[in-house]
Amino acid sequence: MTLHGRTDPELWGAALAGDEQAFGELFARHGRAIYNYCFRRTADWSAAEDLASVVFLETWRRRGQVRMDEGSLLPWLYGVATNVLRNHQRSLRRYGAALSRLPEPVRPEEDADLVAARLDDQRRMREVLEQVRHLPRRDQELLSLCVWEELTYTEAATALGIPVGTVRSRLSRIRAKLKEPPPAPGHKRRNSALREELS
Repeated sequence: MTLHGRTDPELWGAALAGDEQAFGELFARHGRAIYNYCFRRTADWSAAEDLASVVFLETWRRRGQVRMDEGSLLPWLYGVATNVLRNHQRSLRRYGAALSRLPEPVRPEEDADLVAARLDDQRRMREVLEQVRHLPRRDQELLSLCVWEELTYTEAATALGIPVGTVRSRLSRIRAKLKEPPPAPGHKRRNSALREELS
């Protein structure tokens, strides 16, 4: 029987019953979104790949607790990813400054154009993250889920385990804060593309 067209709850039920192919289909369906989310929070493609794998392993480890909102596993996965990223950031905090000054290692077998594009993506994402670094962590997480991952308010509320009203009020406050001019000369100008996304 083909897996094509089966819903997330159907695939999840099959996976719980021992169908490894069903879990693989869920990974194929949502893996790219989680990978991109991890990259946008870390600005590091290699770390994002490892973290995305951890998200799916952690989801399976906690399979008895999984809840699906509106028939999709994705909000739950974003919630797991947010927690995985928190742990990752805590573990790297004392090394972060030193690591950010080191160039990315280049594997000789990799295509030079691909390596250059990946390094450019990482540089640009680090610049964007620098623009929102002054926000509290919970606001950075909400911004990432709603603006970059395009989750609905309900999906973001599910991912973060907070009420929908809290999502709305926090986003309104974040938008207002990011549209403010820098407080003093010498501060970096905020990313105009980011301001446009928040409009």
